Amino acid sequence: MTPLERRYRWLLLAYPRAYRAAHGRELLGVLVDCAAPGRTVPEFREAAGLVAGGLRERVRHGAGGNAWWDGLHLGVTAVLALQLATLLPYAGSIPLWVALSGVALLAVLRGYARPALPVVLLTGVKATAIASGWQPVDVTLLPVYPSFLAREPLFGTSGPVVVALGYGLAWFGLLALAFRGGTVRTRSWCWWGAVPLAAWAGPAWMPEGTPYPIGLSRLVLELALLCLGVWAARTARDPRWAVAAACYLTAVSLQLGEHLTGLTNQHLGYWGLLAFLTVAAAFVPFGYRRQVPD
Repeated sequence: MTPLERRYRWLLLAYPRAYRAAHGRELLGVLVDCAAPGRTVPEFREAAGLVAGGLRERVRHGAGGNAWWDGLHLGVTAVLALQLATLLPYAGSIPLWVALSGVALLAVLRGYARPALPVVLLTGVKATAIASGWQPVDVTLLPVYPSFLAREPLFGTSGPVVVALGYGLAWFGLLALAFRGGTVRTRSWCWWGAVPLAAWAGPAWMPEGTPYPIGLSRLVLELALLCLGVWAARTARDPRWAVAAACYLTAVSLQLGEHLTGLTNQHLGYWGLLAFLTVAAAFVPFGYRRQVPD
């Protein structure tokens, strides 16, 4: 295998496995045959086109099945990833509950909605107990301070009602998925990479002492994922990404609503961007379709 062919193979990983199995060998042959003699690195435009084409094909491949149920599953996945990110910095103090939150996310990523139900319920009860300070079973020393990634005590700016509502949102979404019938698709392992980015409290972009501070890394991650969702909704003409974005926006709105009287302009701008991208994901699938004459 030549260096050029090896690099083409790496670029073709942007395409879904089924597409590569059906067309990969043929596409690789065309790319190698059309390359300039002696070339060892693909041209930039060619590499960018392959990656963009692969992402478009992945979007079209992922737009199968019932859009509303699949969107709900994707939204629940995002909410559970946020909940794991909330607990992750405190793994040194509450390792069991962080592990259970990770098990719940793993089950949902693999498409096992029913096994995830009791795990999410147990984790939600424990999180609500920590937020309320009332712990009849499995007493945890309060406040729970972080070991890494964060600076504030666990649920230091959140009350038990909002915590319970957030876990209730994920639990009822899983309940609907578990008893609707049919199979639930698996999700990408890339969700694990999003968890520490959402958990990291820095770099700081809000004034010191701001109620409910939001890390810049989480903001960038959320905006990037929502922009991808808008692009995917436009590419596939499918509403599932809007459903997922609406689920996530609901969870974030619950958290911000608790501090409604103390929200800053940064909070309002943050929520406005999330809401705008959510609405955009809902409308772009039904936008104008260009007609190409024969």
